[in-house]
Order: sequence, then structure tokens, then C-alpha cells
Amino acid sequence: MAKKTLNPQGMPVPRGSYSQVAIASPGRLVFIAGNTASDPEGNVVGIGDVRAQTKYALEKIKRGVEAAGGTLQDIVSLTVFTTDARYHPAVNEVRREFLGSDFPTSTMVQIVALARPELLVEINAVAVVPESTVKDD
Repeated sequence: MAKKTLNPQGMPVPRGSYSQVAIASPGRLVFIAGNTASDPEGNVVGIGDVRAQTKYALEKIKRGVEAAGGTLQDIVSLTVFTTDARYHPAVNEVRREFLGSDFPTSTMVQIVALARPELLVEINAVAVVPESTVKDD
């Protein structure tokens, strides 16, 4: 997939790890559900550590997009929910580690709570995966 990101004049310059606009060439849309720092057994990874929880959630997003035949660079949009706006800089640092500099569009909001009180962040994603790489299971 060819993804092009833009930060047009007249729109705010992104202060975090996101782009204002993402344009994706034809492919298949892949929607990845909200992921938290819950492991396969339901245990919370990184209790009290938003960086560890963000990393774990993004690792799950990465597995999801790869299972669909894509890469992290195929992600065109992320939505991040945090339980405290003070976590946003730490979340952005971890996202930069995962995404490099070709950022998808993103929305990050503070919410009252997630499914469990130990969870600090939840992330969902939309990717556009090239037709030739989509795995059919």
C-alpha cells in the first residue's frame, strides 16, 4: 500500500506522534479492535506504568495488522483512550518508537475509565493493506 501523510497549511502542526491527513492507495480496510495491556490469560501487564501498557497494546496492534498481511506502516488511523491526559506525552513517546516518523492520523482522548481499573490506555487502529498481501484465513 502506498500511504502518504500530509500536514496542510492552515491546520495545526501536530505536537504529538500523528499526521493531520493520511491518504491510502487502494487496498483492503483492516479494522483492529481496541487493545489494552491485558495478556491472553486476562492479566494486566505493566500495572501503574502507562509506557509499558502502551507498548503492550501496540505490540498487539502490530500482531493484528501483520496477521492481516500488513505492517505498522499500513496503519492510517489510531484512536487512543487514556484514563489521564497527563499520560499523553508518554503515550506519544512509545508511539514514535513503534511508528517511526510516518505517522497515521490519530485521536487521543481522556476517558473516565476502561474495562478494569488497572488499565490506563486502550488503542484501536485502521489500516489499509495491499490486496496482494491480505491473508485469507
